[in-house]
Amino acid sequence: MSPIDADIARLLLASLLGGLIGLDRELKHRPAGLRTNLFICLGAAMFTLLSDQLAGEHTGDHTRIAAQIIPGIGFIGAGSIIHARADLVTGITSAATLFVVASIGMAVGAGRYVVALATTLVILGVLSLFGFIEQSFDLKLTLHSYEVTGGSAEAVIAEANEALEPLHLIMQNVQVAPTPRHVRLHFECEGTRTRQRQVLRMLEQCGGFDSVTALGPVQVE
Repeated sequence: MSPIDADIARLLLASLLGGLIGLDRELKHRPAGLRTNLFICLGAAMFTLLSDQLAGEHTGDHTRIAAQIIPGIGFIGAGSIIHARADLVTGITSAATLFVVASIGMAVGAGRYVVALATTLVILGVLSLFGFIEQSFDLKLTLHSYEVTGGSAEAVIAEANEALEPLHLIMQNVQVAPTPRHVRLHFECEGTRTRQRQVLRMLEQCGGFDSVTALGPVQVE
């Protein structure tokens, strides 16, 4: 295999491994999906190849370009972290995944195929297995939003607080929107999946609401 063919093969492998991880994130509707992970893995492999080849041609430092990948990925990872609420930060898992995906691209660019493949399998296993464990044991806290309607703002807020009191929960990010027919109260609650089902059940059992709607998670990570 010629050097050019070998380089192309490395880039294709980096695209494949990054794409596999990105596909997993895409299917779970995460901020950094298929194209992002694929491009980062491909770019890291490309920069690693260039770092070695340009240094060889010009007798420079073989790690100089590759060393800049790490702070570059840190900048991209920071951009994937969303500070959506006063106390809600999401995207940390996506940022960490991008960091490791870049290392896979660097490994492929350096010809460390077995290490790159093993790391890809570990990432896919962790993302799938630990997600399953979190769901099975109801470990993950999520922020869900709800909307209830009633006759007046005071009455609706009082009813909602009374419904949440047995669960020891407090409404967050409360918004009240009056309409000609009724008052809409939009709020969020933090808890596990089981606790969110309990919240919805308690709200539906209250007799002071005209309607109760569960709007789902605010942000999924």
